[in-house]
Amino acid sequence: MRTIKHLVLLVVTVSLMSWCCAMAPAYAADDLAARLQAVLEKGPETAFWQVSADEVYEMIKAKKTDYVVVDARPSATEFSEGHIPGAIKIQVQDMFKPESLKKLPKDKKVILMCGTGQVQNLPVLGLRALGYDAHLMAFGYTAWAKGYRGGQRMQDTIQNAADMIFPIEK
Repeated sequence: MRTIKHLVLLVVTVSLMSWCCAMAPAYAADDLAARLQAVLEKGPETAFWQVSADEVYEMIKAKKTDYVVVDARPSATEFSEGHIPGAIKIQVQDMFKPESLKKLPKDKKVILMCGTGQVQNLPVLGLRALGYDAHLMAFGYTAWAKGYRGGQRMQDTIQNAADMIFPIEK
């Protein structure tokens, strides 16, 4: 009789553990989605965490220490070709690696920038959900460096839209 009770208890325990393991990813995904949604809902209050190149320049001139600029351009060589003074390099594709996150202070404003202001958008929501005070430098390095190739890419894209006259639905 004892053996049957133990067997039933074992079967129930294993079944419950299997069910919990199967359901864990769904709960984790729901929790993650809820956290990301909560962050996104706060975006409009702050223009989606954007700062201008002028604001970054003023912080540098004032010798503020409550921020860090993160150069997130995906190419390893672009940083060595020129970067914002004091910036640290973490390529966008490496942003969530443990060694990268260790470089980011949670007690300072983390200003992400890339070439044109597009790629830097990828990690901002995740960083904010993780508790970082992450921001974006509007238009990236193109807004910082006169004649930077990103600006030419942006102009080419705008010209292409004008030339092509893509359809618009209303």
